[in-house]
Amino acid sequence: MKKLINNPKDVVRESLQGMAIAHPDIIKINLDPYYIYRADAPIKNKVAIISGGGSGHEPMHGGFVGMGMLDAACPGEIFTSPTPDQILEAAKVVNSDIGILNIVKNYSSDVMNFEMATELALSENIRVLNILIDDDVAVKDSLFTQGRRGVGTTVLAEKICGGAAEAGYDLKQIADLCRKVNLNGRSLGMALTSCTTPAKGTPTFELGNNEIEFGIGIHGEPGRERMGMKSVDEIVEMLAINIIEDIGYSRIVREWDEVRGEWQEVELIDSPFQQGDRLLAFVNSMGGTPISELYIVYRKLAEICEQKGLKIVRNLIGHYITSLEMQGCSITLLKLDDELMKFWDRSVKTVALRWGI
Repeated sequence: MKKLINNPKDVVRESLQGMAIAHPDIIKINLDPYYIYRADAPIKNKVAIISGGGSGHEPMHGGFVGMGMLDAACPGEIFTSPTPDQILEAAKVVNSDIGILNIVKNYSSDVMNFEMATELALSENIRVLNILIDDDVAVKDSLFTQGRRGVGTTVLAEKICGGAAEAGYDLKQIADLCRKVNLNGRSLGMALTSCTTPAKGTPTFELGNNEIEFGIGIHGEPGRERMGMKSVDEIVEMLAINIIEDIGYSRIVREWDEVRGEWQEVELIDSPFQQGDRLLAFVNSMGGTPISELYIVYRKLAEICEQKGLKIVRNLIGHYITSLEMQGCSITLLKLDDELMKFWDRSVKTVALRWGI
């Protein structure tokens, strides 16, 4: 293992310390327990947005804390969910008494710990709602999930909901908006190589020199199929067609019902893509794939979308939701309407995303 680290046990702490030193105008950090929060928090009369998950996916989530996105992010250890006490303490710091939205990726531990944190916050009279992101079309169930995994649409939801919060949307409006983003976003990824966690020191899975993993998870979970190496155009076509032709996905999720004061089961059904849809196309590196190759991916993706009668009107290309140094990419397509586009375009200033300022 070759990594620019000291002791593997100190990776998350030292990384957070470096972020805080580099960007004191945007973020502050707390080290016990870990959380990152806006330097100007709490923001009066604004719903706070919190997300979190295991470290190793940077810049998600900590790199998206700041004006126009998250108010706080809770990083766990590498590929390990944050604990309820982390999430609760972050909520106390950013709460401005009009509510908090937790954006939660669909991994079993993330879901459980955010639900526990929500109940703890409610017991302290902090108003909180959770919305789940489950956009990965690769597999329905995997090592860490029941149902589809939460991946690239998470980043887009954090930006759009953060913009809505800055614009003055109330908690219910932002929760509804976040749910709409999830229902209109789909993702799929692939890996050229494995990745190595600092604690383990060896690859998380084995992949031959001439093999790829199609449908890989962001923690190295098995995908849909392992196959021989293909050209980039062939890979992009497989990813794009599987996303575009994904039929309406139905599932039951748990959301907090403020009127009844209990968790309620809610059925959600994705709507299919249709000719004429406007899209946000997100091409993401899994960590080790350079931007030059991502643009080759985007070139083919744009061609396929045009052939299918889908109009890309916004894009995001780069390293935004990674799996340490894994080589590979993911594609996310989000169906846009005027509301989603308005808040995507709204100004943002975070460590990893900034425009309009």
